[in-house]
Amino acid sequence: MKLYLPIKENKDFRRIYAKGKTQVCPVLVTYVLKNNRSKNIRIGITTSKKIGNAVKRNRARRVIRESFRNLAPSVRCGYDIIFVARGKTPFVKSTDVFRAMSQQLKNLGVLK
Repeated sequence: MKLYLPIKENKDFRRIYAKGKTQVCPVLVTYVLKNNRSKNIRIGITTSKKIGNAVKRNRARRVIRESFRNLAPSVRCGYDIIFVARGKTPFVKSTDVFRAMSQQLKNLGVLK
């Protein structure tokens, strides 16, 4: 079984944006909210058209997904997490995104 599930519903995104805790850096914005429904981690990735064309948006999503895949075993279960790509995300290396993501999740108290 996968360690994390996708967030697909717009109502879930809106709930996490409204009630969740947030951390911001130049590369990534992270929203976290504890869910009471599951023992799994649910993640959503958002990239707007401000980032660039489809190639840049897809690269940003790939880099974020890969960084979270490396962090997933050390993340506590029972959380909904949304990652929002910023303008710098498609241009930085995945190690920079990994570093920023791990720091933000540590500050939010989600890492084990």
